[in-house]
Amino acid sequence: MLPDWIYAVILGVIEGLTEFIPVSSTGMMLLAKQGMGLTDPFWDTFAVMIQLGAIMAVVVLYFRKLATQVIRLPTDPDARRFALTIIVAFAPSVILGLLLHDFIKQVLFDSPEIQCVSLILGGIVLLFIDRLTPAPTSDDPMKLSLKKALGIGLFQVLAMMPGVSRSGATIVGGMLMGVEKRAAAEFTFFLAIPTMLGAFVLDAWESRDQLTADTLPLVGIGFMVAFLVAIVVIRTMLAVVTSRGLAPFGWLRIAIGGVGLALLTLT
Repeated sequence: MLPDWIYAVILGVIEGLTEFIPVSSTGMMLLAKQGMGLTDPFWDTFAVMIQLGAIMAVVVLYFRKLATQVIRLPTDPDARRFALTIIVAFAPSVILGLLLHDFIKQVLFDSPEIQCVSLILGGIVLLFIDRLTPAPTSDDPMKLSLKKALGIGLFQVLAMMPGVSRSGATIVGGMLMGVEKRAAAEFTFFLAIPTMLGAFVLDAWESRDQLTADTLPLVGIGFMVAFLVAIVVIRTMLAVVTSRGLAPFGWLRIAIGGVGLALLTLT
């Protein structure tokens, strides 16, 4: 057995690497915890809470844009429109997340086999979507219509299923509705801020008994590692999506899911 802080670093790296690319950070976390034998319920809470580190990477990288929108809210209709698109896109996950939170966390997320199958199926979907999406009609993530924002929000609900990537679902949803792929990725980053912050607050409250003087330092380690790794990943992902589309992530999902199923079969 390794020291707990090493597990915290490993999981932080996985979170930072996978939160914003279409491979399902939740699926990767489950497979990693399974592989390392981390069965204590604390590690489930840990996996949710360090997502805030990855989200802070978005805030830092887009601080100027986001701060400008906040400052202009009282006087600029475009800023209010952008805020409204985020609210509209966020709403479906709030409603269904509160209704289904316990079922999803306790039942669906406990099956690594479901995670692996979902990774493979999601990879196939990404390969098809990359070839079949309509020509884009929107290229500014801060000026989407409310209809497109709602559509992206409904696609985000699919990420409540194990192995379905939140970023993958929202990027695919945006592209299917005519949002240029880089703009769809950036809107996904913005939408992640309230979505993952909400998940963090909910899980922190429900698991507050597990947050002790012994476990909080581990959460801090995972948070910082996820934050630093995510900063690099966000920039890299935008470059890959812009130049090569979603196909590389589709093949990556298929490979990880296939290897995962093989390992589960052997063990």
